[in-house]
Amino acid sequence: MGTYRKGNAFYKKSNRKNDDPGHRNMIIAITSGKGGTGKTTLAVSLFHYLAEAKNEPVQLVDCDVEEPNCALFLQTEKTGEHRVDIRIPVINPEACTFCGKCHEICAFQAVIMLPPASFIEVVEEQCHGCGACSYVCPEHAITENDREIGKISFFRYREPDDFLEGRLKVGSALQTRVIRELLEQVNSRGTVLLDAPPGASCPVVAVISQADYVLMVTEPTPYGLNDLQIMVETVRQIGKKAGVVVNRTGLDYAPLYAYLQQENIPVLAAIPFHRKYAEAYAEGMILSEAFPEIREMMQSIVKAIGS
Repeated sequence: MGTYRKGNAFYKKSNRKNDDPGHRNMIIAITSGKGGTGKTTLAVSLFHYLAEAKNEPVQLVDCDVEEPNCALFLQTEKTGEHRVDIRIPVINPEACTFCGKCHEICAFQAVIMLPPASFIEVVEEQCHGCGACSYVCPEHAITENDREIGKISFFRYREPDDFLEGRLKVGSALQTRVIRELLEQVNSRGTVLLDAPPGASCPVVAVISQADYVLMVTEPTPYGLNDLQIMVETVRQIGKKAGVVVNRTGLDYAPLYAYLQQENIPVLAAIPFHRKYAEAYAEGMILSEAFPEIREMMQSIVKAIGS
């Protein structure tokens, strides 16, 4: 494992990445504008189907680093993990002349300085490890130490490292940093499924920006429509191809379908609102393994996307 710098930020890079420039993979991001729509249920169902049906590598990457739960549905063997660190500056007050350059350049107001008291300190919880303060310090009074903000874990499901999980350290707010390093580990061939965080914030953008296709999961409710509209706008601004899976159909909310038709957004599958699916989910079952009709839906999705 080595250390490298992206921009002004340090990362620790694993050597586990399967890098084969001779093949091009298909990356599918599975998103939802809100939590609880069935995004992870779809992700693991699609992963199980592809792992069983395709004669090429398939990888599932749980990018919901604040609350990863794909592993709850998968019987896996952990094969390894590595820390995700950032470089936190430490300021030597004896070498510091209190010129204020580090305080001025910090975009996150992490440098606290009180010159009359000869006090200067970095608030670690606010620091993003960008390295700017160290770069501008004329007295070289700043050194940097590693600080753990999360972990990346590797698992075997059918093949080595075909399931990856990012997990943010409790108390850290740098989920996008963990996600970016997690995405460094995706296979370079086959099909990759990215289970994105819910919503449409920066962590989600970090995921879908790496995808070839965005599979948006929604539900026929006013909340589902509102958050889907935000997700559609986000995906279009990034310029990605996208389709929708409607979960819990049968609740009859006509405005959702009117919106999809008006915006010419393809519906790739519709999962009925049925007690048997909820019971299977509560027991930790994979729907595409338990129900032939869900498996057929996964097949239809794959065919429509062209994976």
